Amino acid sequence: MQLRRLLAISLLALTTSCGSVTAPDPEAGPAPEVTTPDLIETDLDPPADPPSSDCEVRGENFSEDVRLARCMTEEFWTQQFTASGGTYQPISRFVEYNGDDGPACGDQPAVPNNAFYCPDGHFIAYDATWLQSLYDQLGDGAVYLVIPHEFGHSVQNQLMSNFEFSVQAELQADCYAGGTLNGLIAANRLQAQEGDDVELMANLEAAGDPTDAWWEPGAHGTAQQRQLNFARGFERGVGAC
Repeated sequence: MQLRRLLAISLLALTTSCGSVTAPDPEAGPAPEVTTPDLIETDLDPPADPPSSDCEVRGENFSEDVRLARCMTEEFWTQQFTASGGTYQPISRFVEYNGDDGPACGDQPAVPNNAFYCPDGHFIAYDATWLQSLYDQLGDGAVYLVIPHEFGHSVQNQLMSNFEFSVQAELQADCYAGGTLNGLIAANRLQAQEGDDVELMANLEAAGDPTDAWWEPGAHGTAQQRQLNFARGFERGVGAC
């Protein structure tokens, strides 16, 4: 996979207008800040090496880009945890499903048009039909946002991160995704190409909540909030998330 040029003029425009997440209702109070704890060592089992064959595919189609995104994201986080004196635990399963046939997470069934990390079983699942439609319509950036975002939730679980509101976890996962892509590009694991800034911003815009009701369960953040948090990770690394 070769990513196109990332986040030059578009991210500059976003970051110069950066503001905190705020609620439209003044009675609701300000949105909580999103912060990252230091990487810590966990009691999980030792990590397994990412599958080298997946990290070496060319990324010339949807299937190969999915394999690359999964493998390289775990490669990145393994290195991050090791550098911080911790141990990264690879996910136990990476499950492709279609529509209604996805795996349950505890007592919650999988739903169509979704990707999710499940701490009960430590796995990631994604609706392949839905993700490929994003890939076809909005470019390969869809895969390199959705998959690193879900791995961001896996990292939160391993760091035992606690959030009062779901939007905190979601925006931090966007930041982690930006930091992951930046790290992979800096390490020459991925190559940026012209047009990636447009693809990534379009994907984040499409994934944004229609309103700024950050206090609602399941809130992910508006398009601009998601873009800004992704930009923060991309420009400053995962330590800034």
